[in-house]
Amino acid sequence: MALARRLAPRLPFYYGWVIVGLAFVTMAVSVSARTAFSLLLPPLIGEFGWDRGLTAGAFSFGFLVFALLSPYVGRAMDRHGPRAVIGTGVVVMTTGLLVAPAITQPWQLYATLGVLVGTGANLMSFTAQSLYLPNWFVRRRGMAIGIAFAGVGAGAVLLLPWLQSIILHEGWRHACTVMGLLVLCVVGPATLFVERRPEEVGLRPDGASSPSGAATPRRGGHVVDPAWAATDWTLRRAIRTGRFWWLALGYGCALFAWYAVQVHQTNYLVDLGFSPALAAWALGLVSVVAIPGQIGFGALSDRIGREWIWTAGCAGFALCYAALVAMELHPSMLLLWTMVLAQGVLGYALPSVMGPIAAEIFEGRHFGAVFGTLNVALIGGGAAGPWVAGTIRDATGSYRPAFLLAMALCGVSAASIWIAAPRKVRLVPGRRPPTPA
Repeated sequence: MALARRLAPRLPFYYGWVIVGLAFVTMAVSVSARTAFSLLLPPLIGEFGWDRGLTAGAFSFGFLVFALLSPYVGRAMDRHGPRAVIGTGVVVMTTGLLVAPAITQPWQLYATLGVLVGTGANLMSFTAQSLYLPNWFVRRRGMAIGIAFAGVGAGAVLLLPWLQSIILHEGWRHACTVMGLLVLCVVGPATLFVERRPEEVGLRPDGASSPSGAATPRRGGHVVDPAWAATDWTLRRAIRTGRFWWLALGYGCALFAWYAVQVHQTNYLVDLGFSPALAAWALGLVSVVAIPGQIGFGALSDRIGREWIWTAGCAGFALCYAALVAMELHPSMLLLWTMVLAQGVLGYALPSVMGPIAAEIFEGRHFGAVFGTLNVALIGGGAAGPWVAGTIRDATGSYRPAFLLAMALCGVSAASIWIAAPRKVRLVPGRRPPTPA
């Protein structure tokens, strides 16, 4: 688009960092709007008297619908670029948030805060950003994505307490309207400056020197498996490999653990006797402490490898669940802090390597289609987590079985990524052998 192409050559720094900044803002707003479902859950249950499983199921249903759309979203990113995909997300999410105040029936909750808000969020946040951000960086890929995704924490500290205050004083309907207008007025204009890859504005990944508009290879990194890296990874070829399915399993299990706690955390803490304000504060603080974690672990992944950071993230969620289970027996601020720090600092490191892991295995012209299809499993896990946890709570009167299940899936996820082994295709910069003198 003319805006980015005119601006990029005039900047004294690499336009990729503008892309990172735009992603930061988009993540701050879109993820906060989606995460706010956890804050809306108590007043929705209180007003309408719906079961927790039924109400939380709206969050899961939105993920399920988007999971079915993910392969098409990936293809749309390959064909039309991030402006079209993210711009569609702005329209869809804004519509859902502005219509939500009129709901009176469960199906309306599912259609608005479930399908429209959920689909819109995924078109703007982790999934969409992971499809094109890796194109802009090779040497600092993990760091750049970590900075972009740290917008989640910035949005949480600025927006979630504010939204909770609106819910308490003006009601959940007013909060939905405010959030819808914020998405439209902030993310909408930011989308106009986004480009799919640096070559489209006459640049190269990492800002390396190149004649304006010159064609450059997209693939980067020290190749360990030349035959694999040279393959043109179409979706059909990718799904015939074991690596694809190990990634799918690892992503799905991780997102189950992530969203099960994100959706039910506030309600669970209120059940244990914590005040709604403190529960909302804890939810927001998770994302705040994630800021240094995402940036630091993203940069560290460029040095030690993506698998180690993924393992640390899974360990963080496992420790988070252990603290929540212990809290049922002995509620305390110490355990609350343990839960917040483990989930935020460690667990939220996962998105900073999610895109790079897949990109380093299946990098190429069809990466959008491949990663979009992987998102069927990823988002399917995110959809299953809240619904399974809510249903188990309704059936047993306790979240403990669901939390123990999520802990086990964290281990499965970590093991799956090690088996997929992106390090055996391309080495991260910090692991590359020294260049001969």
